[in-house]
Amino acid sequence: MSTSTAYLSNGALNLNVLRDFCRRDLLDCIDSTPPGKKVLIMDEQLVGPLGLIAEYSLLKEHGVEKLFLLTSGRIDTEISNVIFITRPKALLMERIASVVRQHHNDGQRKDYHVFFAPRKTLMCERILETEGVLGDLVLGEYQLDILPYDSDLLSLEMENSFRECNLDGDPTSLFYVARSIMKLQTVYGIIPQIVGKGPHAKHVAEMMLRLRRELATSASASSAPELSVSPEIDTILLIDRTIDLVTPLCTQLTYEGLLDESFSIEHSFVTLNADITGNKDGKKTKVPLNSSDRIFSEIRDLNFAAVGPLLSSRAKSISQQYDERHDAKTVGQIKDFIGKLPTIQAEHQSLRIHTNIAEQIMKRTRDAAFLKTLETEQAFLCSVDTDKTSDYIEDLIGKKADLSLVLRLIALQSLTNGGFKPKVLDYYRREILHTYGMEQLVTLANLEKTGLLRKSDGKSSYPSLRKALRLVVEDVNQITPNDISYTFSGYAPISVRLVEAFARSGWRGMEEVLRLLPGPTFEELQMLPPGVQPRRANARSADGANAASAAGGAGKVTLVFFVGGCSYAEVAAIRFLAKQQEGRDYIIATTHMLTGGSMLQSVVEPLENRLVSAVPARQ
Repeated sequence: MSTSTAYLSNGALNLNVLRDFCRRDLLDCIDSTPPGKKVLIMDEQLVGPLGLIAEYSLLKEHGVEKLFLLTSGRIDTEISNVIFITRPKALLMERIASVVRQHHNDGQRKDYHVFFAPRKTLMCERILETEGVLGDLVLGEYQLDILPYDSDLLSLEMENSFRECNLDGDPTSLFYVARSIMKLQTVYGIIPQIVGKGPHAKHVAEMMLRLRRELATSASASSAPELSVSPEIDTILLIDRTIDLVTPLCTQLTYEGLLDESFSIEHSFVTLNADITGNKDGKKTKVPLNSSDRIFSEIRDLNFAAVGPLLSSRAKSISQQYDERHDAKTVGQIKDFIGKLPTIQAEHQSLRIHTNIAEQIMKRTRDAAFLKTLETEQAFLCSVDTDKTSDYIEDLIGKKADLSLVLRLIALQSLTNGGFKPKVLDYYRREILHTYGMEQLVTLANLEKTGLLRKSDGKSSYPSLRKALRLVVEDVNQITPNDISYTFSGYAPISVRLVEAFARSGWRGMEEVLRLLPGPTFEELQMLPPGVQPRRANARSADGANAASAAGGAGKVTLVFFVGGCSYAEVAAIRFLAKQQEGRDYIIATTHMLTGGSMLQSVVEPLENRLVSAVPARQ
């Protein structure tokens, strides 16, 4: 767990303030238990998020002597004060009950506190009651929701939010989004303008406004001031993932996007083998990915074609810095070089790791199958041959290629064509069931329910969107780009084109385009509380944050919130806009980071073909 978070203060907002806010909440939960030594048992999926806000040394200062994962095994400890931090999941309740019963059977009596993140549910209480342990537990909540990943990136890491909202019909994650925005307003002030597009985004805005009204009523009743912080965010732009399902299905071509597609980034960390990190003991290593790493910060948002030359240039620069030791003659010069040495060595190690990663990614991007997949995606994005079966998809199915890739391409073709003719859809369905098993019937139904696959009604909005928003750009410059389409080597994300258009002149005059996208378009204005002044220039210059903005007068800050997930290529595109648009900064928030593979995987049903598995293998 990294203790250096200075990079969180380098953006338009000082996100260290938010981190401290989240950390205080965690420590308040721990301190609310009886004094003395404590054991902390954590849901395995919460280790990464909690690691972003509190290191073990801090927990130890508050009495935590031991850490355990909430798994199915035994948990033996002599310490009597036991704290669980867990998501509200049925399986985890059973594991908590198992731990309590294990201690009872061993003749041990302990104090148990269970903190649900982000909130307690009636279902969990009933399970604990059925298991016969509810009376032994003190239940509470830890509102773990939005967390800072970098100086301009926030995430709730609710990896199932797309499925829950679009397949299961469960809007719980939307409440968490609304509550997280209220937390941001508590820290950074009321956001005067709320703009958005899409059904789930609209739902979030409505809940957010309701929570604000409830807070104002509560403050009035208690004569307490209501969110008296001067606003630091001008506008929140709520982007519903369902208005742009095309973008996440495309292969990301930025360095960080390809890194996520190839290695899977989790909670801003990537786990790498020893042959990449140079770890001598042969163990895997978790490597942080944020702007505190100068090398990574320089290459993360580049198109992969530009990464090699930059890494080569940085290697020469670091070599020159090492050579400076030969010019150090005086004691002062030697002292200066020794002072710079740790930074040089850290950059050298980072360069080595990212060069090795780039080599691994390059092997993938030069593979014939990868290039053919990219070619097929580009054809669909240009509306070429989207109305008939794809020879390449047929070939993939014939080879029984990874089902996630097959479904990803079929979904992309369906979206860019406005659905399939019955003959084409039936063909794809028949071939998938024949090759991958009848259990995929449920998966295909899920794809249709989420809108990723459908029959054509004779209308397709994509060609009109492609022209109106200039989604496909020919001859894009991948090395020194002048358009956001560099992130996909010629395709501009629909979501970020909308952000770009809003920054120019709002969405006025775009009514026809917006009607081509699903769900309502909305705008709401929030009145500032009495006595609270609007955001002023140089508001953050006192602590050194956002010095560039303070020097020339504070520009506008727009919070772009993706409801249903966001890709790293979209993040890169918005960062590109921030560099191009003078006087406007962006903070990006999302329910979770995703790739096309992870989005498809969330709706794939992991059903076992029991009929096949029941048949004994031939001898």
